[in-house]
Amino acid sequence: MTDKPLSIAIDGPAGAGKSTVSKLVALRLGLQYVDTGAMYRGVALKALRRGAARDDEAQLTAIAENIQFAFKVENPSENELSVRVFVDGEEVTKEIRTPEAGNMASVVSAVSGVRRALVAQQKKMGAARGVVMEGRDIGTVVMPGAPVKIFLTASARERARRRTLELEDKGTPQAYEQVLAEIQERDHRDSTRADSPLKPAADSVTVNTDGMSIAQVVDEIFRIAEKTIT
Repeated sequence: MTDKPLSIAIDGPAGAGKSTVSKLVALRLGLQYVDTGAMYRGVALKALRRGAARDDEAQLTAIAENIQFAFKVENPSENELSVRVFVDGEEVTKEIRTPEAGNMASVVSAVSGVRRALVAQQKKMGAARGVVMEGRDIGTVVMPGAPVKIFLTASARERARRRTLELEDKGTPQAYEQVLAEIQERDHRDSTRADSPLKPAADSVTVNTDGMSIAQVVDEIFRIAEKTIT
């Protein structure tokens, strides 16, 4: 492709497959992977453990301002990257993926103070380039200068179907209707919040993954990146 460090920003709603696809794109291109959603989930986990109220913006902001993250990539293979997430030195890879942490993450991500604190960390991560960073506002706020910006999406029903299967595989099943309602609620919160609402960057390419396999999505992003920088 190119010898220059490449940055790819991948945004999209909950359940669109950003994490899996971003890890595989990073592996294929030999780039660092940064999961910004895990950072908001880390703040959410801390908040839940401390019993912070969902509307206590001062406490939620303080947690975000004093939290430290580390990502450790292990066991790369042809189809997957295992990413371990550490918060203040403690591994929380599994703990941040519970439905409770996910719902709280959507709440804390709408707090301006939390966003300012975490975006500052994310900008530092992206400044050196050579990264695939995924989240909700990477192309619009965190890395607006990234040469490749992708908005990865899928219908709410398709995302709910995938999430229901994922929860079943993890042994924490939820009813499809409940998962769908939670996704629709998160979509509304994320797209209507005053601070950095979820939306495609003006120069991003939208990829709708309905009916596409993970491999097909990765191939499509690779083609977009190749076309963008050549």
